[in-house]
Amino acid sequence: MSEVSEFISIPLANWTDAGMAYIMAHFGLFLDSVGEGLLRLLLYLERFFLWIPWPIVIGLVGVTGWRLIGRWWVGVILAAMLLLIGSFGYWKLAMMTLSLVTAAVIISLAVGIPVGIAMARSDLLESIIKPILDAMQTMPSFVYLIPVLMFFGLGKVPALFATILYSVPPMIRLTNVGIREVPASVVEAAQAFGSSSWQILFNVQLPLARPAIMVGINQTTMMALAMVVIASMVGARGLGLEVLLAINRIEVGRGFEAGLSIVFLAIIIDRITHAMAARQEKAGA
Repeated sequence: MSEVSEFISIPLANWTDAGMAYIMAHFGLFLDSVGEGLLRLLLYLERFFLWIPWPIVIGLVGVTGWRLIGRWWVGVILAAMLLLIGSFGYWKLAMMTLSLVTAAVIISLAVGIPVGIAMARSDLLESIIKPILDAMQTMPSFVYLIPVLMFFGLGKVPALFATILYSVPPMIRLTNVGIREVPASVVEAAQAFGSSSWQILFNVQLPLARPAIMVGINQTTMMALAMVVIASMVGARGLGLEVLLAINRIEVGRGFEAGLSIVFLAIIIDRITHAMAARQEKAGA
């Protein structure tokens, strides 16, 4: 039986390569500027997290967990997890990973909230962006490494950019959903009092959509943390690199410690951000 390509051949790979070459030829300077800005943000965050003494960080995590969740023993457990990461000798790498996740979340918020607002205000735009978000969330995360390597080369910037691409869809979706779920009667009441569309957005819709947005922040953060091992393949240092090196060298103990450190970091971030989202939901109820 002959191949389908003998009858129908679509040179999608050639078109993609041509598009990438066009972007590199005409937008190279712009991409360099973007890469430099992302690198500066990431380096500032790394220096900040490494500058804070570890006892203060552990204490802040414990107190924050206790105050947000309302149980002192939860704060103790979260602080103990962070202490264990340090006891493995991975404190500096954990702070590097945290800086990568923080930078990705900051940029995802800066991009995701405005796009989500625009989607909520336009059904046409929502119908256009939703399939794109579906593709971004179902596409294998390794695929993101291909274009970012061409645009930015190896290093921290492509790792950060790939992490942003992977983690921004939940922020866009939940911002859109949160605003659309604001009761129409509340919006109509604000309009009856003479509020402008911007006043309704900032004084009515966004405050009522805050619980959904906080859940979006939680999901975005967790997806960014899930990318740390893959991001290490393009030059990002941190806990992901330790896992990658342990796999390459078949060092089970080293891989277990690094992997467990990522799990601890994920649990700490998830519990704190989830508690923040739950508190916002109670406040909005």
